[in-house]
Amino acid sequence: MLDKTLRQLLVCPICKGELDYHKKDRELICQTDQLAYPIQDDIPVMLPEEARTINADAT
Repeated sequence: MLDKTLRQLLVCPICKGELDYHKKDRELICQTDQLAYPIQDDIPVMLPEEARTINADAT
């Protein structure tokens, strides 16, 4: 589980916007850039090249 305080501090590395936490998928979602950043071993991987593109209807 990702710490709530850490989640509040993290922003999208591209647009610096807010991220939505999707616990089930273990991802942080940037709605603006339509990217999902994975969380591996409770560590967010905030590298744009590691993010997957999402469909706006999927979130």
